[in-house]
Amino acid sequence: MAPRVGVVVFPGTNCELDAAYALEHAGAEAVTLFHADTELKGVDGVIVPGGFAHGDYLRTGAIARFSPIMASVAEFAGRGGPVVGICNGFQVLCEAGLLPGALQKNAGLKFICRTVDLRVETTTTALTNALDAGAVLRIPINHFEGNYTCAPETLARLRDEDRIVVRYVDNPNGSVDSIAGVCSEGRNVVGLMPHPERAIEAVLGSADGAGMIASIVRAASVGVAS
Repeated sequence: MAPRVGVVVFPGTNCELDAAYALEHAGAEAVTLFHADTELKGVDGVIVPGGFAHGDYLRTGAIARFSPIMASVAEFAGRGGPVVGICNGFQVLCEAGLLPGALQKNAGLKFICRTVDLRVETTTTALTNALDAGAVLRIPINHFEGNYTCAPETLARLRDEDRIVVRYVDNPNGSVDSIAGVCSEGRNVVGLMPHPERAIEAVLGSADGAGMIASIVRAASVGVAS
């Protein structure tokens, strides 16, 4: 039976259909989870996709963290369920305390929309278990607040615990230590700024994101039930 992966939709989310298509392309069943829902509908994994949750009117992700669905996502993650936040979703997970650090405006204060090279740093996460360490992937980015930052002691811990999941080969936004994505202590919660769901077929310019989506589906196949 195909794993069921929930795709969380906030007011302002705009990448939910991309995420759902990518999941189904990888053999999963995509299930829409609205921000006002309180149940995860029995899904085996969760993606918090990109967009502009609640319009980003205060601080990116700061309002979205209070949506009813996030309490259920946090409980699911606490039991080891795979949760991946992409772009704005990464910001939401940081604001919700499911991942360390924060995202700030890009260095140079410019919106960036282009394809970048990412290096896979670790493969024991919900995002990279189907990939090889050291692999370089061509994945698009599309953000204005993608500059990852954290306290020096947090950065040291991320390094020591092998929790920097992917790094930019050529840092486009000023992120500390060229970080493009990090994971939780349990390695089941992952956030990244680039968009693997937009790079699953060569016709899109790159199919390098397919391995990341396959990793999410694999993690959901063995994840905990909600």
